[in-house]
Amino acid sequence: MEFRPVTRDRWGDFEKLFGPSGAYSGCWCMWWRSTRSEFDRNRNKGNRKSMRGLVESGVVPGILGYEGGEPIGWCSVAPREDFGSLNRSRVLKPVDDKPVWSIVCFFIHKNHRDEGIGTKMIEGAVQYARDQGAEIVEAYPTKPRGKRLDPASSFMGIPKVFERAGFERVADPSEAKAIMRYYVQR
Repeated sequence: MEFRPVTRDRWGDFEKLFGPSGAYSGCWCMWWRSTRSEFDRNRNKGNRKSMRGLVESGVVPGILGYEGGEPIGWCSVAPREDFGSLNRSRVLKPVDDKPVWSIVCFFIHKNHRDEGIGTKMIEGAVQYARDQGAEIVEAYPTKPRGKRLDPASSFMGIPKVFERAGFERVADPSEAKAIMRYYVQR
């Protein structure tokens, strides 16, 4: 797989992967970047417009994973401060004052699920964050409770996938969520 940041010239690939429904119910990966009321008000078209505005302004919201030149995966990775709703979360509060890059979302094309793409996307995201100077990459996976999560419920990943990519658990802020970190080696 190859990994590329989502920039203006890759917007078409991002749009192709997300399709007309914007990945999960018109999200366009704006859930952690906007307030809940903005997200609900924007819906599919408004969230798409907001994400496109970010990309057009030069913000890199994450990376795309390519196989055979086709976009098959997405991972939202950026400095934690880019995710307003994450920073307002009572459950996913910072564990300390160290600067971190956050992985908050995945989307894998339906034809490529259950192929290990999630682990590869995490590895690509860590490499991208490392290249941008990150020392810690943090994630907030959902802990499955006895059953397999459907794709819409597992958009933040699950702990075992992050463990395979070298992350370690640093907190369990709720029954449903873990906070995991990867410490970047320089």
